[in-house]
Amino acid sequence: MFKFTLKNTDGNARTGEYSTPHGSFETPNFMACGTKGGVKTLEMRDVEELGAEIILANTYHLTLRPGAEQVEEFGGLHKWIGWDKPLLTDSGGFQVFSLSERRKIDDNGVEFHSHKNGDKHYFTPEKAIQIQEKLGTDIIMAFDECAPGDCDHKYAKKAMERTHNWALRCKKEHEKLQKIRVKNGQAEQALFPIIQGVIYDDLREESAKFMANLDLPGIAIGGLSVGESKEDMYRILDVVRPHLPKDKIHYLMGVGSPEDLVEGVARGIDLFDCVLPTRLARHGAFWTPIGRHNIKNKKFEQQLTPLQKNCSCSTCKTTTISYIRHLHMESEITALRLLTIHNLHFLLDLMRTIRKHIKEGTFDAFHKSFTSQFLNSES
Repeated sequence: MFKFTLKNTDGNARTGEYSTPHGSFETPNFMACGTKGGVKTLEMRDVEELGAEIILANTYHLTLRPGAEQVEEFGGLHKWIGWDKPLLTDSGGFQVFSLSERRKIDDNGVEFHSHKNGDKHYFTPEKAIQIQEKLGTDIIMAFDECAPGDCDHKYAKKAMERTHNWALRCKKEHEKLQKIRVKNGQAEQALFPIIQGVIYDDLREESAKFMANLDLPGIAIGGLSVGESKEDMYRILDVVRPHLPKDKIHYLMGVGSPEDLVEGVARGIDLFDCVLPTRLARHGAFWTPIGRHNIKNKKFEQQLTPLQKNCSCSTCKTTTISYIRHLHMESEITALRLLTIHNLHFLLDLMRTIRKHIKEGTFDAFHKSFTSQFLNSES
């Protein structure tokens, strides 16, 4: 049911295909974040028209509202949100551990208070798997502790060991629930474990080996892009890469800036997700091949050209920078939608371009060319 097929390699970069009960998607790929069940400002038909093959939803937020039991009664997340392609849910670990003032951690799980109404919840590895089973998504994530990026080695090791123990408990609970799903004629789900270890090479290597030995249908790298330098992130990916199973899909969680996607692919990463395309749009920012730009910039006021020359997204084919800037300055919601469409298209198109270059054996040249012209600075 879940199979990663490796198709092409160019250095450490690779293309492939991952199959799920709701269809296959090509890799490398980027997942749009439908955090609370929807990609902000877009309809699911917009997301599909943009060429998205898989999206992500958030266990923590869907647990708080409307609740996993409610989604299950609605027929599962696919049916409820109107998305019949592959769908992944994270375990809620990152969100829970980001509530530093609202949670208490022990070896069994995490007690936390909702940021919405203060209600108390308790997540265990088993609970995280049970919730995701009710949501009915194709790929579900093990519950992990995302330790702070600036924590010392001692705490990072403790958090990593806790994550390892929780991964074993997640696997056991997952196997039990999947037997029930099969018996009930429901689609199976794939469980991915998450490598942790902050920015410590020895811990990351140890965690990568441990998670690889679980022999699950994919493997993820968490706890990066959480405040560490890009140099540290790239170094950790280099440390981890030799220990990732070559026949499994490699998922780097929470990373989505264009330059990081290219650098990740160069280090063997197959799948990414991030809220960045939608978040930047809400703040008036957009990408082009030469970097990141701010729509509020005065120079765009009279510019009757698309956001990006030769871009095929519906925003660039129908609107000008001047008009979008006007809408944004007037706080019109349409501006956020138009920028979101472009930003998400930019990343999805970047991934299509990357796949093309890997297939043609020209990824290294593309990597150098893209990096040299893409300036990650606001203009």
